[in-house]
Amino acid sequence: MAKGFMIVDGQRVAFDGEKNVLSVVRKAGIEMPTFCYHSDLSTYGACRMCIVEDERGKIDAACSLEPRDGMVIKTNSMRLLKHRRMILELMLASHDCNCTTCAKSGNCRLQELAQQFGVHHVRFKDTRPRAEYDESSPAIFRDPNKCILCGDCVRVCEEMQGMNIIDFVNRGSGMQVAPAFDRKLSETKCVSCGQCAAVCPTGAITVKDEIGKAWDAIHDPKLRVVIQIAPAVRVAVGEAFGIPAGQNVLDKLVTALKLMGVDEVYDTIFAADLTTISEAEEFKERLAKGGPFPMFTSCCPAWVKYLENENPDYLRNISTCKSPMQMFAAVLRDKYAAKDAEDGRRTYHIAIMPCTAKKMEAAREEFKHDGMPDVDLVLTTREIIDMIRETGILLNEVELESPDLPFGMGSGAGMIYGTTGGVAESVVRYCVPDKSKNALREIEFMGLRGDEPIKEATLHLGDQEIRLAIVNGLVNARKLLREIDEGTKFYHLVEVMTCQGGCVGGAGQPQGFRQTKRDRGAGLAAADHSAPFKRAERNPVATELLEKMGEKKAHKLLHVSYVKKPASKK
Repeated sequence: MAKGFMIVDGQRVAFDGEKNVLSVVRKAGIEMPTFCYHSDLSTYGACRMCIVEDERGKIDAACSLEPRDGMVIKTNSMRLLKHRRMILELMLASHDCNCTTCAKSGNCRLQELAQQFGVHHVRFKDTRPRAEYDESSPAIFRDPNKCILCGDCVRVCEEMQGMNIIDFVNRGSGMQVAPAFDRKLSETKCVSCGQCAAVCPTGAITVKDEIGKAWDAIHDPKLRVVIQIAPAVRVAVGEAFGIPAGQNVLDKLVTALKLMGVDEVYDTIFAADLTTISEAEEFKERLAKGGPFPMFTSCCPAWVKYLENENPDYLRNISTCKSPMQMFAAVLRDKYAAKDAEDGRRTYHIAIMPCTAKKMEAAREEFKHDGMPDVDLVLTTREIIDMIRETGILLNEVELESPDLPFGMGSGAGMIYGTTGGVAESVVRYCVPDKSKNALREIEFMGLRGDEPIKEATLHLGDQEIRLAIVNGLVNARKLLREIDEGTKFYHLVEVMTCQGGCVGGAGQPQGFRQTKRDRGAGLAAADHSAPFKRAERNPVATELLEKMGEKKAHKLLHVSYVKKPASKK
């Protein structure tokens, strides 16, 4: 990699391996404006906001310009500032500027840069015809009128997920970003991962807002509002209130929810323990029977949807265990059935999740009974942040309150479900015969952790060598499936999480780049280390519940089968 020195705005800056001038400029302590640049995606260079000027007056985009030894550049000349203001003005001219009611207001990159560069007046009229909203997806809302054609959503869908659901269509002034043939998202193979919404700098693609339904339920005296909180939420929700990424604020969040009027608050790691025990037992049964292999984990609904759409023959390989969210929902439905009938209130179940695809999962027919979903409503971390702000609660200042019992406790193994490799590690902890602390440490360092796209590990159960793979990102899962199909790879257990870094990088979380996601994962690992018990089978409430249920009832409540759908007759 290239190394040397550059002169940036008169100061000497060393570079050593930085892939572009933008990185060197930021190294110099100068924050360059960008719309289309994401360090985890390919360089696009479309927005031209990061332009720099060399000593000969040539202008280039810093994101696509390679650093050279002795290069001299300016980042804030009068000419560059004029260009940036013009770019922003033209973007605003073709953008629906109804900002006060926009979901991204206050968190919009276009709004932020327009204020930063003093663009207070737009001289050009927006002559484009109004485009229709797309509200067809259970998780994502599209408003094409707010699109600035930065291409972030196109690249994340192609490069990180390999789905190519949306792309640029038409040419010239008629160009827009949309699914092929102007279809609605619900008419495509979209898996509702929401990563397009996570990278969109404006309000063109956002997570579907269901806050109103939550408030209606909380203020309805006929409803008992019961909430479960996923592991990844607790290490991200605090970021919006000045708390560092990775700091566990579960007890503060519980306090906030109680102040908002919620009746009971539980911890999803309890259900993660149920999932671990059930999934590990299923895995051991498959080992005894000789397959089918690989057994895929079932916690990520976008991954399940992907297999339904792209590789339905593999549906039989998915663990029959429900996701922790749906296991918890089934347990609560069973627990409160008699109580609801007795006191004339209906239990309304809200799940706070880091994941937009959980909204899609909650709406699946497999998780409805008597026409009613087991999970009435899924709120993302972002939505619960907005609700806390709406009430004026200062999360960083509230007192601590633990989740309610009996379902407010869980193991360290349940905690790490929120990060890539966590589900596989939890299953391994259950399956290995050695339950000592030294064995735990060995598992921790066997290669299951980390956010690499694909990780492999082996362990021995008795005389049998077990091969495992951990994948995050659907584009990587597609690659792994191809290798399995070709016979070049074989695994007994494969964990797949759709989002980078696992659930900590879910699209329902506050926006964060890779280091932020790593900090969140480290926060869950720290919570695992401090947990009173590390293995799912050590959770006394979970094991007692499974014993009381019995095998037949447990299978009915906690398991599901995804069936290959018949081919369309169109």
